Amino acid sequence: MNRISEFLVGLLFGLGLILSGMTDPGKVLGFLDLAGAWDPSLALVMGGAIAVGLGAFAIAKRRTTAFLGGALQWPDSNAIDKRLVVGSLVFGAGWGMAGLCPGPALVSMAAGQPKAAVFVLAMLAGMAAFEIAQRLMRRSVQNPGEPHS
Repeated sequence: MNRISEFLVGLLFGLGLILSGMTDPGKVLGFLDLAGAWDPSLALVMGGAIAVGLGAFAIAKRRTTAFLGGALQWPDSNAIDKRLVVGSLVFGAGWGMAGLCPGPALVSMAAGQPKAAVFVLAMLAGMAAFEIAQRLMRRSVQNPGEPHS
């Protein structure tokens, strides 16, 4: 039952991205072009998403388990630090240049758009590079004098 629910929610999310224009890089770039031919229509999409998110988080904070029975896992920290800010800037610059962010890129890739497939592969490579860098940093902090293999 969980997998069916997950599939249906993902399908609804993907359809929402398609209908709102979020899978069209030209529309996304038009929204980000504040100094040129700005297209404010995605502001309504973002406003709707924020409203749904605020409601969902308000409900979730009062619960101890998810609707489908799993444990709710909250972040350990809510601090805004240098790592978070730099990571957010890199993430935003990456999808801003491409006109795609991860969710719409997956939907566009499934629809057969080659640009989206390249974006998703680059995103996965970046995630893998981050994980490798994290492991190397943890290892160097735990064993500062040992050479890395």
